[in-house]
Amino acid sequence: MTTPTTKGGFLAVFFSTFYSKRAKPLIHFLSMLIMTFIGLLMLTFVIGRMMPTDPVIAVIGDKAPEELYEKTYKEMGLDKPIVVQFVYYLGGVLQGDLGTSVRTANLVTEDILNYFPATLELATLATIFGVLLGVPIGVLAAVKQNKWPDYLVRFFGLIGHSAPIFWLAMMGIVLFYQHLDWVAAPEGRLSVMYEYTLPKVTNMVLIDTMLAGDWDAFKDAFAHIILPASLLSYYSIAYLSRMTRSFMLDQLKQEYVITARVKGVSETAIIWRHALGNAWVPLITVIALTYATLLEGSVLTEIVFSWPGLGRYITDGLLAADMNAVLGGTIVVGLVFILLNLTSDLLYKVFDPRAR
Repeated sequence: MTTPTTKGGFLAVFFSTFYSKRAKPLIHFLSMLIMTFIGLLMLTFVIGRMMPTDPVIAVIGDKAPEELYEKTYKEMGLDKPIVVQFVYYLGGVLQGDLGTSVRTANLVTEDILNYFPATLELATLATIFGVLLGVPIGVLAAVKQNKWPDYLVRFFGLIGHSAPIFWLAMMGIVLFYQHLDWVAAPEGRLSVMYEYTLPKVTNMVLIDTMLAGDWDAFKDAFAHIILPASLLSYYSIAYLSRMTRSFMLDQLKQEYVITARVKGVSETAIIWRHALGNAWVPLITVIALTYATLLEGSVLTEIVFSWPGLGRYITDGLLAADMNAVLGGTIVVGLVFILLNLTSDLLYKVFDPRAR
């Protein structure tokens, strides 16, 4: 009997063992992640090069001499074919180098680490509000189909999808800040008295104030974030309530619901345990996509409330022709979408054994 003592035999046994039935899903997941990320990089890079802006002028100004322009043009590698430029850019990204921001003169990676936590905190709080309110409202609308609670929820959702977010933001400032004085001024994340004394651990002010035990600063941070988070959550509540209603209506028509009623199971258990339990499977994907949308779609909210988040950073970079900042921020947003999509797929298989 022969044993795989040779190098080729050992590699064959190792590969066959690694690429087993259990390893296939992991390999498939990682390959999808890598291919999608490279595709995202390629797309954002090409779009960045097609933008009607000159990255050289953004660096040296439009009054620089031609000799300096030519020198900078070559130093930035713009004289090389676009394929070569992309390979260099890909190598830099894989090493964590997204270039230097023309507007801030900082590494784009450092800027993103400073700006992204603000967007993450805002979108996370809005998503929590959306799930806690949108899902029960959607269940209520499905149970009371074609009755006044259903009509009210549908009207509420229609307004949430139709009203411009910047208009809602301005109306919220006029009502809750100017007239009622319930929230803090729309000027960033903290008042000046706390902004420069708070230790930055996570760059998320609610968490950092709790870690520091500074409850006055926590109240101030909450007063700043509650209005923009509530306005963003209005969109997620409207969307999640509509999708929950749709999923619940589908579940309430299933045979297992009829069987449970015949067996005398309480209506509360049928609705909240059985029907909603099965509706959670598709709702996971909807919640993940809503979260991703809030992470990249809060630009107008951040501008109105002077919120130093990633959306505002990308917008300011675009207005300043700072393509490194724009591409870096876009890559982060795209990566968030990829990870949330893949995570929702994995959770889908966890909650629904049929998807395995």
